Amino acid sequence: MGVEIGSLRLKNPVMTASGTFGYGEEYAPYVDLNRLGAIVVKGLSWKPRLGNPPPRIMETPAGMLNAIGLQNIGVKAFISGKLPFLRNFDVAVVANVYGETVEEYLRVCELLTATSGIHALEINVSCPNVKKGGVAFGTDPEMIAEVTGRARGVTDLPLLVKLSPNVTDITAMAAAAESGGADGICLINTLTGMSVDVERRVPHLKNITGGLSGPAIKPVAVRMVWEAARTVKIPVIGIGGIMTAADALEFIIAGATAVQVGTANFVNPKATLEILSGLGAYMNRHGVGSIKELVGSLTT
Repeated sequence: MGVEIGSLRLKNPVMTASGTFGYGEEYAPYVDLNRLGAIVVKGLSWKPRLGNPPPRIMETPAGMLNAIGLQNIGVKAFISGKLPFLRNFDVAVVANVYGETVEEYLRVCELLTATSGIHALEINVSCPNVKKGGVAFGTDPEMIAEVTGRARGVTDLPLLVKLSPNVTDITAMAAAAESGGADGICLINTLTGMSVDVERRVPHLKNITGGLSGPAIKPVAVRMVWEAARTVKIPVIGIGGIMTAADALEFIIAGATAVQVGTANFVNPKATLEILSGLGAYMNRHGVGSIKELVGSLTT
């Protein structure tokens, strides 16, 4: 079951997705954290953020919309108040990082790199660059390459880049992250969506739009993983609507080295472990000795 992403060694390919598993402690009563490949914690910024005003989450057909607004306790509070708990477990801890400027990304990356118990960094480039008029880093290949390259310059930890699907060509974004020095790319983040209360004729979300996740986006995510995996030489981590082992296998066969489970955690707190067990059962059933044999095994 073991996989490698750069120098990051995972005991299995099942990871949690940032923003859906809290800081790990919230799920510990339901999930044996030691069995997971990695925990990707809720996104961290330099200073604490309150996020967007409610309502900021709602269920949709085959998924959910969220406009949390990157609420978090800040990187310093995470290190002092949350990370000590995670150090008690034999699981890789991946810190999701974001900023409104390149400089903010770098400050967070530097602090986390100097902290024991962090095994990799995941750069969230779906954030607005305030110095560029609010244009999201992840919609511009040059900005992706810049933030990745500069982050690479301040950390020796494995560096993952989480890509936005709200672009014209995902392969250009994947190539930009690779050129910047990423050890792996994670895709997809949420698709931009919107829902309307027809009785009141107002948006359901206070923010008007939000990120769509869940099973509804899985076919889009699988397609983008397949495209990216054919473009870059670094590992791809698949995300988007994974609820079962069969869902995870779609991504792996399409080219993903590992997967992240997100929205499923809200529906079934034990989803990650059930997916892990299902992967093992599939391998036994098909006589597969290593999960690596399945990566990119799609025939067309």
